[in-house]
Amino acid sequence: MTTSHAAPPRASDRAVWHRILMLHSHVERRLALALQRRHGIGLSEYRSLEHLHHSEKSELRMQDLADRVGLGQSSVTRLVGRLEAAGFAYKDLCPSDRRGVYAVITDEGRERYRAARTTYAEELSSALDAFTDDPELGPTVRALRATGD
Repeated sequence: MTTSHAAPPRASDRAVWHRILMLHSHVERRLALALQRRHGIGLSEYRSLEHLHHSEKSELRMQDLADRVGLGQSSVTRLVGRLEAAGFAYKDLCPSDRRGVYAVITDEGRERYRAARTTYAEELSSALDAFTDDPELGPTVRALRATGD
């Protein structure tokens, strides 16, 4: 039996990953604050509405939504509960499999998403612009933007 061992991470890999995490943390904070202040929704709520809005039937299985937003099952259940309480989504049972639960976006949820997506895009661009000249994070921002072209 052969056991394969992954090579230890290089110091440069760890440094790059650290810069990505720092940038992510700074940008996420700015996005979350802007969405909460201007639209009364959190970042996870926004991303959930975005995924539901762009889904083929305006609905996603709860597990699929959890995977797309990066949450566990219990966290996405609470998240959809908040969206339901706000009138932005509701839960629906799958007609062919009563165990399957879907999150479905409402018209009000679509309106909130449309209103918030400009804020999200503007704040994302502004946050990245703010770090472009940062000695530590600037190279990461420039590299990320170069891959998006």
